[in-house]
Amino acid sequence: MEGINVYLLVIYASLVIVISYFFNIISKKTGVPSVLMLILLGIGIHEILIWKGMPIDKSWFSMLELLGIVGLILIVLEAALELKLSREKKGVILQSISSALLGLLLTTAAIAALLHYTLIPDWFQAVLYATPLGVMSSAIVIPSVGGLSKSNQEFMIYESTFSDIFGIVLFFSITGNAEASSAWSIVKNVAANIGLTVVLAVVLAVVLVWLLQKITTKVKLFLLIAILLILYSAGKLMHLSPLFIILFFGLALSNYKLLAVGKARKLFNEQALHRVLEEMHTITLETAFVVRTFFFVVLGITFDIRELLDMQALYISLGVLALIYLTRLVTLKVSMVKSLFPLVWLAPRGLITIMLVISVPAQYRTEFPDSILLYVILISCLVMMGGLMSSKRDEEDVPTLTLKDIETLDKELESFLAQHNCQEKPGNKA
Repeated sequence: MEGINVYLLVIYASLVIVISYFFNIISKKTGVPSVLMLILLGIGIHEILIWKGMPIDKSWFSMLELLGIVGLILIVLEAALELKLSREKKGVILQSISSALLGLLLTTAAIAALLHYTLIPDWFQAVLYATPLGVMSSAIVIPSVGGLSKSNQEFMIYESTFSDIFGIVLFFSITGNAEASSAWSIVKNVAANIGLTVVLAVVLAVVLVWLLQKITTKVKLFLLIAILLILYSAGKLMHLSPLFIILFFGLALSNYKLLAVGKARKLFNEQALHRVLEEMHTITLETAFVVRTFFFVVLGITFDIRELLDMQALYISLGVLALIYLTRLVTLKVSMVKSLFPLVWLAPRGLITIMLVISVPAQYRTEFPDSILLYVILISCLVMMGGLMSSKRDEEDVPTLTLKDIETLDKELESFLAQHNCQEKPGNKA
């Protein structure tokens, strides 16, 4: 990237954001995921750079990892700010947790077996590379499910968010316990890690919400995001599961009324927190949009489309996709989800998958074609697009009552009342 005029770089970066904005509009009108269009835009930029004699160096991959970390935090925070906790939603929360966990374990096990018998002889490495492919991408799901019914939309937001969290915990539990002496020691280490992280996350979430209402300066939201980035990175260095910190903070802020009960009411200013929640929601939404845009464009830039000519990678990718949708169908049925369709087709892979593959420790890395990732991401996005578009058509086919229908119903009701002598007498009150 040396030798590029800084003003041209600003223009190009701004153009990417403008194009991404129009991609979002197109996505809402057509059902084509904006993420898919961003990846294709990145692939186009890759070809232009090659044509101009500018090879893709390692700095692009470092940029991709940095954008992935920030994007992951913002996307989970954005999702948490959307979630409202109540007794009425207990069922959908438990349903989404069971579906996310069971889906992750079944899909990872099935894909690991496929990779072991086709590409990666070592079982441990096969499981390590299968785990990222078993994680559903909330970065793609959350912006795409706005057209679904309210119940399906909530379920998908919860499920994809928990899938991200469980996937990250599972992946780093595997890498962190590679030298463990027994399965029992792994279970104990993972349980201790999650338990410690959850306790720490709950405490930090309440403290951050309390401090946030005390800050009177106008510049405070990016200060908070910086603190969350520090906490997340510190948690990673301590081998914890810091995504829980982000999730619990977002839930605590979006459900601040649950904190302000009893004697604790004196500690929380509901009016101030309501204002902060609205501001936080806006800034998170806008920032996540920008970070997500550049992540998927850079992702497209780092892919060489010529690798798609690898037929073995194509066959393995199709096998992976078949296992993803087969295990998803089983998972939804076991979790007793009523709307199997189109939910069975909503299982895209994206940001988390790429992030985890990049995070495979050097000592466990093996030859794993990037084209498998590209095939799985692109095709799963296309399948999701088809599922969402078919769902939209189904909703459009539902008959609606017109004024003529209502008049007909009124006449039929009057006739029924007359036949049964149930008409009101003059002067009677309704």
